Amino acid sequence: MTQRPMPRLFLIRHGETEWSVNGRHTGRTDIPLTAKGEAETATRAKQLVGDGKIIDPKNLCTVYISPRQRAHKTFHLLFDHLDKLPHHVITEEVREWDYGEYEGLLSGEIQARNPGWAIWKDGCPGGETTEEMCDRVDEVVAKTILKVREDHRKWLENGEGSRDVVIVAHGHFNRVFIARWIRFPLSLGTHFNVEPAGIAILSYNHRNLDEPALNALNLYAHVN
Repeated sequence: MTQRPMPRLFLIRHGETEWSVNGRHTGRTDIPLTAKGEAETATRAKQLVGDGKIIDPKNLCTVYISPRQRAHKTFHLLFDHLDKLPHHVITEEVREWDYGEYEGLLSGEIQARNPGWAIWKDGCPGGETTEEMCDRVDEVVAKTILKVREDHRKWLENGEGSRDVVIVAHGHFNRVFIARWIRFPLSLGTHFNVEPAGIAILSYNHRNLDEPALNALNLYAHVN
């Protein structure tokens, strides 16, 4: 029997917004993509999504989407050109880190209020602590692993089934997700740049579902 390709998770950050350009912390605030963000994301669709392309609809189990309009719009820009949208779920589970009192602030403004602050160790007053964020992401990681393992088992048994999952989310969420997928502390996320409309690919080393790995980061993104 032909060897089964390993499951993959495509972790997509929403396209550019006004606040992602100027560096404001954007969690709950529901702002749209910029015209440039829409255009860049639409270009990704032509490059990446379609029959025989990196994100092939016939391989998709499901797509999880943050409810914020910047993520929802990104999903539609990427997939609306298909004859049929893939199965997708809009869920708060993949929303951005809740910045609480720091919502809408620049890093410099936060430092003026709280010198030495770092989200990776201090969390956000009035929002999510590092422990709360880690627990939420861990639940999504566990759900994703169960889905791809079950699909992989079905394929081994009968040679049928999809294998990939897509998550359309946000900068800090994605950085935490990558760290937790590869079984490192949440704080490792500080070392990943996740660009608007960039795509990370997570999978496994050595064809072993016990060796989670980061395969690609910021695929096709315009890095400033």
